[in-house]
Amino acid sequence: MRDFRHLKVWEKSHAFAKAVYAACRRFPPEERFGLTSQLQRAAFSIPTNIAEGCGRDSDAQFARFLEIASGSASESEYLLLFAYEMGWLPEEEYQALVNAVEEIKRMLTGLLKSLGRR
Repeated sequence: MRDFRHLKVWEKSHAFAKAVYAACRRFPPEERFGLTSQLQRAAFSIPTNIAEGCGRDSDAQFARFLEIASGSASESEYLLLFAYEMGWLPEEEYQALVNAVEEIKRMLTGLLKSLGRR
């Protein structure tokens, strides 16, 4: 069993999720149950799946949860693009969030490679 708090990718994804939640506070109220909810769930899913995978008994199970986290990172990246194109995210904030999620995706890929999964 691993301690997720010791993984840099978990730390980065945790910070990313908090930043996404902060950004979503400025989205239009009518998006509360649409894009806001979807983006928050996708971003929150990244550190959650990393943490859950750390509680599994095998590298193969851990890797599966990392793959799910990677999928959630890609989903987050698209939803950020959509929010930006709709004018709900300023360019500077959009770029910072996209840079963060791209780094998380690279880190997840590296961790998966170290487990022999990519």
